Amino acid sequence: MHCNIRSVSSVAALLLLVTASAVVDACQRVRHEHSTPLVKRESAPLTPLTPDEDVLVRSISNTTLSEWSYYYTHGQHLAGRNQSMAQWTADRWAESGIAAGLVSYNVYLNYPVSKSLRLRHASNGSVIFEPALEEAVLEQDDTTGYPDRIPTFHGYSATGHTSAEYVYVGRGQRADFQRLLDLGVPLEGKIALARYGGPFRGLKVKNAQEHGMVAAVLFTDPAEDGDMTEARGHAAYPDGPARHPSAVQRGSVQFLSTYPGDPTTPGYPFKPGVPRADSAAVTPRIPSIPISYAEAVPLLAALVDHGVPGQDVNRTGWVGALNVSYSTGPAPGIVLDLSNVMEDQITDIWNAVGVLNGTTHADETIVVGNHRDAWIVGGAADPNSGTAVIVELARALGRLVAETGWAPKRNVVLCSWDAEEYGMLGSTEWVEEYLPWLNATAVSYLNIDIGTSGPHPGLSATPELHDVAVETMKKVLWRETDRTMFDVWNEENQGGSDYTAFVHNGVGSLDIGSWNGGSDPVYHYHSNFDSYHWMTTYGDPGFVNHKSMAQYLTLLAYKLADADLIPFNISTYGSEMNDYFADLEKTVAATNSSAALDISPLRAAIDDFTAQGTALGALQQRLLSPPPGSSSPSSEGGNAAGGALTLKEVNQKSRDFQRGFVSQGGLPGREFYKHVVFAPGVDTGYAPTTFPGITEALVESRNVTLAEEWVRKTAAAIKVAADTVKP
Repeated sequence: MHCNIRSVSSVAALLLLVTASAVVDACQRVRHEHSTPLVKRESAPLTPLTPDEDVLVRSISNTTLSEWSYYYTHGQHLAGRNQSMAQWTADRWAESGIAAGLVSYNVYLNYPVSKSLRLRHASNGSVIFEPALEEAVLEQDDTTGYPDRIPTFHGYSATGHTSAEYVYVGRGQRADFQRLLDLGVPLEGKIALARYGGPFRGLKVKNAQEHGMVAAVLFTDPAEDGDMTEARGHAAYPDGPARHPSAVQRGSVQFLSTYPGDPTTPGYPFKPGVPRADSAAVTPRIPSIPISYAEAVPLLAALVDHGVPGQDVNRTGWVGALNVSYSTGPAPGIVLDLSNVMEDQITDIWNAVGVLNGTTHADETIVVGNHRDAWIVGGAADPNSGTAVIVELARALGRLVAETGWAPKRNVVLCSWDAEEYGMLGSTEWVEEYLPWLNATAVSYLNIDIGTSGPHPGLSATPELHDVAVETMKKVLWRETDRTMFDVWNEENQGGSDYTAFVHNGVGSLDIGSWNGGSDPVYHYHSNFDSYHWMTTYGDPGFVNHKSMAQYLTLLAYKLADADLIPFNISTYGSEMNDYFADLEKTVAATNSSAALDISPLRAAIDDFTAQGTALGALQQRLLSPPPGSSSPSSEGGNAAGGALTLKEVNQKSRDFQRGFVSQGGLPGREFYKHVVFAPGVDTGYAPTTFPGITEALVESRNVTLAEEWVRKTAAAIKVAADTVKP
């Protein structure tokens, strides 16, 4: 069912329609959509809070954040198996006075049944090594021994059984495979052994499959852990901050650079009677399994003196921190027996959705979201540090309503997504279903995934949100110190999470979190050791990070929901596109296309957008200075300083301009990704490509004709955005 907000009396009514329909129908990742970082500024004093903001900040409690975290991290909440937690989340929002319910979708998932791996001599069958393929149970960490703990596995991995020689393929990038081919290393019919890092894990499997390999084994190398390793004298978890040797990174192997969401309903939500597509375009046809670095050592050691030594491969990220040569192999006569059995299911998933109705700007909506599902019983950092923050944000807003009678001027919609880990299914299905309403009303989407895995705050955002995002950091004391969040802000995050579907449908988005650095305790991403015990001992003792993140997100959501004038700096978009254009010029020169490809139409479109954005910014400033005798700008009656445009019309321009960046046909070969300014890279899954239609035509396809077509399409889209912004 597609509902436009204007067809129902309130957003709460929309929620009820969604919920009723659903009943009848029965976010270590790297993290940003574009490569230009938010610019660091000089230190600033704490910005004074308004009375409402003071209530919000004082409402955030370490104690309740710890309580929410404990609940979420002490029960299994794998995608499609967490309805009780979805309902619990909605119930907490309802207790805060927010209308809430569940929205379900029927999607394709798969679950682990059995797996095995053996390293042996092919000639006589003698076993060299047989890994456990499970993580250790730790006495100090109770959830690691829960009887319903989830096995190590790859979501969407294929079922398969094979016995073959194997080749170490580095990080599994296309360039790694090409280098192996150039070196004469045989790939077809072999099993790929790859380390995590670089491209999204699903693309490592995809690249192996495309090179005729029959299976893949993935491991995390301690080189990813900086100085915090056992080799550098640090004890392993739970006795110290280093990675436990048995830690395994679970995760999805969907081909996210093609499209996220339910693999069987690409571009549309499932409803009874709609066809399901073959998932082969975005899910592997070869099996894959994850292992620990301790279990990878014997496999890598068996390749020593076979194939090409790691140093001679001469590829970035090839040689790790283990005491082996990282030779390519294969080792003649040494084989891996790999078996992986998965159970395919068409099953329900559940989004919890809560709504506060807007008042004076009820045709404008702020969406705040976080996913709830995890690969493990715990998930203290990913995702439930963010989930705890969302529940606490709702509690703070409820207290503001109770104490002051406040109501948001814009609609505020809270979303707790299911099945993000498999491929952003919950958020993508919801956006696909309610795209007409989102196109009509959505102002911004605010996402928090890993709210905290360490003490370094980071955020990424579409450009119009930069200024308000940074200014809000000046209102938050970081970790209960006398330093502001702004003062310790360290841009170190990249990526893709539940905001992806919003961005690629023209809704500006922000992603917020705080991370561990190379000298901080290791965060056990997608491992049983991402637990409440790890969080309270190493990740965030006292929940001080959680508190600061909750205060920040709450203040930002309040600002966007309550300001008469949408606080966007649209001219920042023009500035960043200028930077992207400079990068494109270098790409054109590097691909020897400078004589054949004319990118001047793009230059002209960016100049037009920049000029119109600057003009709208000047008008916004005039509207923020109301005429004498008026305490605030008028939302309906116009403003002499602003000319013919009313504040409402200016807000509509801020709300709608990014819809212009959406190309209706999508990028070549991956129609889901429609944003002409940035998209996840074809061979990264998360890390970004700017002006992707043009850049990928040059770099990936070597097709100047296609690049010319995308110069025209990109320029036309930017011109639509410029015309929208034009005062």
